[in-house]
Amino acid sequence: MSTIKYFTGITSIVLLPLILQYSLSAQVKFAAIGDYGSAGSNEEAVANLIDSWNPELIITMGDNNYPHGSASTIDENIGQYFHHYIYPYTGSYGTGSDSNKFFPSLGNHDWDAPNAQPYLDYFELPGNERYYDFIWENIHFFVIDSDPDEPDGTSQTSVQANWLHNTMQNSSSDSWKIVYFHHAPYSSGEHGSTSYMQWPFKEWGANTVLAGHDHTYERLEVDGLTYFVNGLGGRSKYSFPNIIPESIVRYNDDYGAMLLEAFETELICKFINKEGVLIDSCKIIRSVTNLDYNNEDLKRYSLEQNYPNPFNPTTKISWQSPEGSWQTIKVYNILGNEVTTLVDEYKPAGTYEVEFSAKGGSASGGNAYNLPSGIYFYQLQAGNFIEIKKMVFIK
Repeated sequence: MSTIKYFTGITSIVLLPLILQYSLSAQVKFAAIGDYGSAGSNEEAVANLIDSWNPELIITMGDNNYPHGSASTIDENIGQYFHHYIYPYTGSYGTGSDSNKFFPSLGNHDWDAPNAQPYLDYFELPGNERYYDFIWENIHFFVIDSDPDEPDGTSQTSVQANWLHNTMQNSSSDSWKIVYFHHAPYSSGEHGSTSYMQWPFKEWGANTVLAGHDHTYERLEVDGLTYFVNGLGGRSKYSFPNIIPESIVRYNDDYGAMLLEAFETELICKFINKEGVLIDSCKIIRSVTNLDYNNEDLKRYSLEQNYPNPFNPTTKISWQSPEGSWQTIKVYNILGNEVTTLVDEYKPAGTYEVEFSAKGGSASGGNAYNLPSGIYFYQLQAGNFIEIKKMVFIK
């Protein structure tokens, strides 16, 4: 399958002295890998890639220990490459971390060993260690055991599912809620969708769901919730024999991992292959109405950098308004001529996103347009607030 490449150069420009801008830094930066636990050059390359990001923590989508989850292979498959994230670490490859930064989920190969005992003995995790939750800064993680051998069940009415539902309901509204496990609820890969894991995650409060099992990378949208299949951690690569309608992005050319960065209102999700090529990136936005308005950042207007940038042919523009006002977003070419008006209406306080396409649509003069490659500007005006940023279209 052809590699999907986005470029990450981001540039903003201030054209008016009254423009108010501020920059946000990620509150949490973490890595996610799946189906990785097979010692060798592929896993090593993925581990080195993750180390280059300097993440605060690593989460896994299962199958941590091939081929049969045994005690004789677990340190070679995991500790050899990730000991410096694990606490307490009792293996033979290093001293380990001074606090735990490695939070795995169980996969079917981990369950090949009776009761998944080598896995449970190797890690020291919260709760019953098979499924658990933990909070890291502004993220509440929920780790599920999707294997049919799970004693507390895997149906959406099981003991485990009831635990998830109740725990998510009691979670702070200020936290991102990220659910991850092994068997993908939706997938175009060789294993296909795991119907028994199609729990009502969005209804329960999840912002996104990550899984593995199929050795591919895939991004899907299901009823407004973003799902990821992330199983290219190093074991092998699968094909896409049955592409399902929910699939948006698919990749299986090389191994890699996900880099995720959580901001106050945005979660940036990227898949990067072991050669360092950015394959896919997306932005998940949550409404500021659920957040703490004592935060000074949320009392300000802001126009975010379009994503992706450069783009071809579509990109998304998001912005935030702390109060209701008449708001317009216009796009201009490098000569200052208006290309189109994307938004022109009253909007209450909140966060918003609009898509811009360099092809089709109607320009302000009423004609359809097909823009040439080049630099363009987009402007947000809300009351007396004006901000302009630059974006690059590359055919």
